[in-house]
Amino acid sequence: MFGKKDQAEIRTLIAQGTRIDGGLKFGQGMRVDGEVYGPIQADSEGSLLVISEGAVVEGGIVADRVIIAGTVKGTVDARESLELQPQARIQGDVHYAALEMHQGATISGQLRPLAPAAIPA
Repeated sequence: MFGKKDQAEIRTLIAQGTRIDGGLKFGQGMRVDGEVYGPIQADSEGSLLVISEGAVVEGGIVADRVIIAGTVKGTVDARESLELQPQARIQGDVHYAALEMHQGATISGQLRPLAPAAIPA
């Protein structure tokens, strides 16, 4: 996994069995084990978003570091790094600065690396 030592602390959990209809904004770190039907956006630098195996997100996601093991239907914007676990399923375009994709992960959309000017120094 990218930069384990400097990851944001996960302070928010959407538990398995929980369904949220509507958009979410979070700071630092968030883990989704349930279902979110709406966009998810980080509102702070150094953010971490984890979409667990079995989790479903229907809506775009934006965060600095993103780890996906579940299903995402929508655009994924990973401003620093994106890790796709073997069970990851994405239906939508993916924008990333750095990408780690494990065998078995699937993307139905376009992969678009961020332009060097858009990558934070």
